[in-house]
Amino acid sequence: MLERILPRGTAVVFTTGELDTELFPEEEVALGQAVEKRRREFVTARACARRALSRLGYPAQPIPAGSRGEPVWPRGIVGSITHCAGYRACAVAPATELLTIGVDAEVDDSLPEGLIGDIALPEERRWIEAAAAADPGVSWDRLLFSIKESIYKAWFPLARCWLGFEDASVTIDRSSGGFEAQLLVAGPTVNGRALDRFTGRWLAAEGLLLCAIALSTAADDSATVDF
Repeated sequence: MLERILPRGTAVVFTTGELDTELFPEEEVALGQAVEKRRREFVTARACARRALSRLGYPAQPIPAGSRGEPVWPRGIVGSITHCAGYRACAVAPATELLTIGVDAEVDDSLPEGLIGDIALPEERRWIEAAAAADPGVSWDRLLFSIKESIYKAWFPLARCWLGFEDASVTIDRSSGGFEAQLLVAGPTVNGRALDRFTGRWLAAEGLLLCAIALSTAADDSATVDF
């Protein structure tokens, strides 16, 4: 499903179960003394990543974790990993085509009580309330959370610094399955200009919410998604 909201040429591998792969020493270090549930998530995600990279002609190789736990991709590759209950996925693409990718998957269910105040700006909360009244078939609060997770995953490889939930104002298009995020902090220079926004796409299907950002390398498309 994730491939439906990512550009052509992006290699996507997902599973609704568990996959096995032998971890490289660098990956074992990243995993540390994780509990079994976390280990299974990590192993399955790395298995998805290896399969996705193989579609781009890359041999099996370690995908260690960076300073904030982000996957460190082979030179010439950008990518993103996501996992939630019943779904694991990885998307990768050549760095000649995309500058960054951010993907996130969540179960289509309301956020725990009280959490929305931690992730949503006042105008976003008002929009969620209106959307929930008009179309209760989608967990709009969880969708906003997922979008902001995808924003951070796309932001970090470019900026190499934290981006909080309060640092991006999101506008969701219910009819087109698109969204736009206006960054409220200074962004890095991308293709000769300051990055000030992301656009992306979202999908609600089979009990899941999927969100994706893919930033094109095109000089005239430095802050938009190329589909």
